[in-house]
Amino acid sequence: MNENGELVLPTRRAFLAQLGLAPVALHALANGGAAAVGPHFAPRAKRVIWLFMAGAPSQLDLFEPKPMLDRHDGQPVPQDLIAGQRFAFLKGTPRLLASPYRFAARGQCGAPVSELLPHLATIVDKVAFVKSLHTEQFNHGPAQVFANTGHAVVGRPSCGAWVHHGLGSESADLPGFVVLVSGKIDPGAGSSLWSSGFLPTRHQGVELRTRGEPVPCVRDPDGVDRAMRSRSIDLIGALNRRRLATLGDPEIGTRTAAYELAFRMQDRVPELADLAQEPPEVHALYGTSPGANSFANNCLLARRLVERGVRFVQLYHRGWDHHGSDASDDLLHGLPNMCRQTDRAATALVLDLERRGLLDDTLVVWGGEFGRTPMQEVRDPKFLGRDHHRQASTIWLAGAGIRAGTTLGETDELGYHVVRDPVHWNDLHATLLHLLGIGHERLLWRFQGRDYRLTDVGGKVLRRLLA
Repeated sequence: MNENGELVLPTRRAFLAQLGLAPVALHALANGGAAAVGPHFAPRAKRVIWLFMAGAPSQLDLFEPKPMLDRHDGQPVPQDLIAGQRFAFLKGTPRLLASPYRFAARGQCGAPVSELLPHLATIVDKVAFVKSLHTEQFNHGPAQVFANTGHAVVGRPSCGAWVHHGLGSESADLPGFVVLVSGKIDPGAGSSLWSSGFLPTRHQGVELRTRGEPVPCVRDPDGVDRAMRSRSIDLIGALNRRRLATLGDPEIGTRTAAYELAFRMQDRVPELADLAQEPPEVHALYGTSPGANSFANNCLLARRLVERGVRFVQLYHRGWDHHGSDASDDLLHGLPNMCRQTDRAATALVLDLERRGLLDDTLVVWGGEFGRTPMQEVRDPKFLGRDHHRQASTIWLAGAGIRAGTTLGETDELGYHVVRDPVHWNDLHATLLHLLGIGHERLLWRFQGRDYRLTDVGGKVLRRLLA
C-alpha cells in the first residue's frame, strides 16, 4: 500500500531485491525462469543443430554400398538371417534388393557416398559417419520418440529440453530450444518430439514457421501500442509473482517468463525471420527462397538462430518413408526427390557455419529414426521400396569436438546386422551431452519418486568419435 491506501505492486527487480535474490534470479529469468545446472566440465560445443530426417532415409542407397547385395539381387534372403525377427510390413521370405545407385569413395577419408548426395560428397572430410546406430523400435512413432527422448513411450522430456534444463539459453530475447518443421506432413510423433515431458514447460521446444508469421499472433492487435503491451506484461507479471510467493508453484514462474519472453520476441523475431536480409551468395549457397516453407530456408534460419544465442535448434524434414507404394514414396523417384530437397542445404549449413567461425563450437547432427531393410518390400511391382530396419542405420555429425573424416561402426555383407562398434541411441545422447559439457549420468530430474535422465539406465560416450 502507498500513503494513499492504494495497492502498489512491486516491479520484478524490486520484488527480487526484497527477497535478496536479484543477482541470481535476474540471470535465471533470462533463461526461462530458472538457473541452469551445468556445464559439469569444459564443453567442446556451445550449441546444437539437429537435422532430423523423419521417415528414415535408406542407408543402403546413400552411404552403404554392398557388393554382396549386388551379386544376390532378387534372391530370397537367407532364413537364418531373419529368423525370429519382426518387421513392420514384410512377410514370408522377402527378396534381397541391390541399390540402383552408384557409389564412389569421396574425400581424403575415402568415405563412400551415393550419387544422390553430390553436395555432401564434397565435405566428407569435415564430417564423421556412424554406420551402426540401432534401436529397439521398428515403427515410426515409437522410434521417433525414442530417438528424441531416449524412451519409446510419449511423456519423457526431449533431448533439446534436457539440454535447455542443463545449460539454459544464451539469449534473453529468443527461446533456448527452437523447432523448425518442413516436408510432406508433421513428424509422425508430432510435438511429443520436442516436449518438455515432466520437466517444467519452459524447457519445451518453440516451433517457428518460415511462411507467414514466424510465431502466431507475434504482432500486437490494432489499438495496442508497445507501451500499453509493456504495462500489461508488467501487471500480469507482478500478479503472478504474488501468486508464486503464496503457492510456490514453479509453473507460475514459467508462465511469467513465457509472457515476458513473448514480449521481447515481438521485437526480435521479425528481424530474425527476414531471410531477404541475406546476400545473394548466401541464397545461392543454400538454395533458399525467402517466404517459402522449405528445408533450405529452415537451415538458413537455424544458422541465424544460433548466431543470436539459441542453444538447441531441431529441424524435422518429413517424407523419407520409402516403401514403394507409388512414385512419391519409392526409391527411384521419392528418394532422389528428398535428396534434392535436403543435400544442398545441409551441406551449405556446415560450410556456412565454418566460414563464420561457428562450426568449432556448434554440433551438427543428421539422421533419421532407423534404417531400411536390405530386402525389398513389394507393395506395387512397378516401384522399389524397403521396409523399416531397426538393426542398423547411418547418421553423420560435424563440428564441435567431432573427429572429422572418420567412420564408426560396420554392418555385415548384406547390411543387416551390426558387426563392429554397435551404437545405441542412449550412446549418441550421452555423447551429445558430453560435447556440451554435461555428464549424462549427472543431468537428473526427480519425478514420481525416482531420478530420471535422458539416457535412462544406459548410454556410454563414444570416445572414438571425438577429436
